[in-house]
Amino acid sequence: MTQGSNAPLSAVRVSVEVTCRQRVDVSGLLLTAAGKVRSDADLVFFNAPRGPGVTHRPAGGSTPDAITVDTWAVPADVSTIVITASLDEAGATFAGTEPTATIKDADTGQVIAEFTPPRLSRETALVVVEVYRRGAEWKVRAVGQGYANGLAGIATDFGVSIEEPGPAAVPPMPGYAPTLPLMPSAPAAPPVPAAPPAPAAPPVASGQPGQGGPGGPGGQGGPAAAPKVTLDKGRVSLVKGGSVSLVKGGRPLLSSIRMALGWEPAKRGRNVDLDASCIAFDAKRERLETAWFMKLNIFNGAIQHTGDNLTGGGAGDDEAIEVHLEGLPPEVCGLVFVVNSFSGQRFTEVTDAYCRLLDVATGEELVRFDLTNAQPHTGVVMCKLVRQYSGEWVMTALGEFVDAKTARGMVKPAAALL
Repeated sequence: MTQGSNAPLSAVRVSVEVTCRQRVDVSGLLLTAAGKVRSDADLVFFNAPRGPGVTHRPAGGSTPDAITVDTWAVPADVSTIVITASLDEAGATFAGTEPTATIKDADTGQVIAEFTPPRLSRETALVVVEVYRRGAEWKVRAVGQGYANGLAGIATDFGVSIEEPGPAAVPPMPGYAPTLPLMPSAPAAPPVPAAPPAPAAPPVASGQPGQGGPGGPGGQGGPAAAPKVTLDKGRVSLVKGGSVSLVKGGRPLLSSIRMALGWEPAKRGRNVDLDASCIAFDAKRERLETAWFMKLNIFNGAIQHTGDNLTGGGAGDDEAIEVHLEGLPPEVCGLVFVVNSFSGQRFTEVTDAYCRLLDVATGEELVRFDLTNAQPHTGVVMCKLVRQYSGEWVMTALGEFVDAKTARGMVKPAAALL
């Protein structure tokens, strides 16, 4: 897994182990739909190793510290279990330590996923991953958010009372908030950032999420950690669930990009009128603005829509949206590109729909995502761009179909996939 990706859990009981070059203490926090603990008892760690559905397993010999989550026993008002790692040695930081979370089936030991947070420095504690429910299903999300003041900083952020507050926390990764339901009513409501169940892999790895190849690290079964995909080797062709970091030569690509959409005109019947839109979200996954054919410029021109194409006629791209990444306000943490069939045809009636990402300055195509295996719906969430704590942006191909004919109808489905 890579930072920001998520994957379905194939086991009812899962353990999250964290290995590191230094000794770490692993903890779990049980959070409600509000993103806070219910009481201080919802912090499970070495001094309080048992909570409802969540237990701490201390390190011993070659066995690392771990948190085990029995999903059937987690209370209905708990939507997310945040797994943290803090350094045991006073004054130590995570710089150069490469902590790795391994998510396993707690009963069989089968590896489900692995995640190593990128580029750590002065952090002394991390939110490593979160295990969260989406309706009746459970998923895991790779987070990698760092703090400078140890477990106390994380616990305070989530509502645990700490008698002596430490130094200020490292600013959290933009776009990160504990996975929350779309609506605050039912505890089992779908959490916002998770994608609907699909046989696809964690979004930020190229390939099929959740599947993984045979023979993980050390010869164990399960998926190996997916390598980070960047633009260093040129154009990247994505499949559903695949991701690419907009980085070249180890540096974030902070420039202007164009998200272009194309499709073929109808061969019979009504013309196909597809509309491309870009929905901007903040760190809480609340909509800030939408660029669409009725509002072509937002954020003082940082995002510009080229205008509406009513038929898909003409050579090349049919609609495009330019994004000047450096001009985006700091509160913009995620951009979701959506397409809806304003004319009402379902995507099974649309030919050769695709989206692609280009460098505006050079015209070079960076990423292409062909919309294959269409489903009989009128809307599709094509892809998302998420700003990372490092400043880089990661594009993930989504290809999730919904029933919506307007940009307004795409807001909730888009938020649910951040």
